[in-house]
Amino acid sequence: MHPVSDQQLMELAIDLAQQAAIIINKIREEGVIVSTKTDQSPVTQADQASENLILQGLRTAVPSIPIIAEEEASKGIHTQIGSEFWLVDPLDGTKGFIRGSKNFTINIGLVRNGKPVIGVVALPAHQEIFCGIIGKGAWRIDENGKTPIHVSPLPQNGFRIITSHHHVNDPQLSKALEGFPTCSVNAMGSAAKIIRIAEGKADLHFRFNSIMEWDTAAPQAILEAAGGYLRGLDNQPLQYGKEGSRIPPFFCSGTLIDRFLSNLCD
Repeated sequence: MHPVSDQQLMELAIDLAQQAAIIINKIREEGVIVSTKTDQSPVTQADQASENLILQGLRTAVPSIPIIAEEEASKGIHTQIGSEFWLVDPLDGTKGFIRGSKNFTINIGLVRNGKPVIGVVALPAHQEIFCGIIGKGAWRIDENGKTPIHVSPLPQNGFRIITSHHHVNDPQLSKALEGFPTCSVNAMGSAAKIIRIAEGKADLHFRFNSIMEWDTAAPQAILEAAGGYLRGLDNQPLQYGKEGSRIPPFFCSGTLIDRFLSNLCD
């Protein structure tokens, strides 16, 4: 084991996320160059510059902790992991970033024994960083300093649903929400959806297709540190470190919603 505390690991990830955010915002101002990866998904120079900075910083500070990162993985670089490893998405929400959306993120998460335990998520365009350690709390860092965050209690006037843009009119979402009193449905890209639940600005999010572990590890740690939940549609906890690094469909919420989940299991 390395002699670095969880607090020090989180502070390291915060510092690297802040530096990467500066780089991404600069590229955003100067002009984004788009290319295509082998899986036909888009990538920009911001993705690569952010990942290079984060990987160098993590490997220099704690070389004993392996890292799985999106752009390295897309190039066929396979990292041998143990019970503890980093998951890095240097720019989550690349498609929205290319379109000019502000809701893209930088995700740096630490997994231990199959569970995310530390998370740092930066929203560069919003000048915000969110962080959390399971069992210790979660915080927002912005121009006003560092503020504790917590999920909202069970809503009395209907759930504030947050979803991706391409799921707003999805029949699966309509079916899932049949058992939920709903007061609003808003669309947003990237891990920002999970973060808004963590800070109490939304209540519930469903994801109906699989996603990569680096997309969810950091925001899940923050959400759960803030008192929330991210689970599979079968209401079971997710396991990280699997071959292929894929996460099945899931939901995340600010409160336990067991009694509302019957429509998901039909």
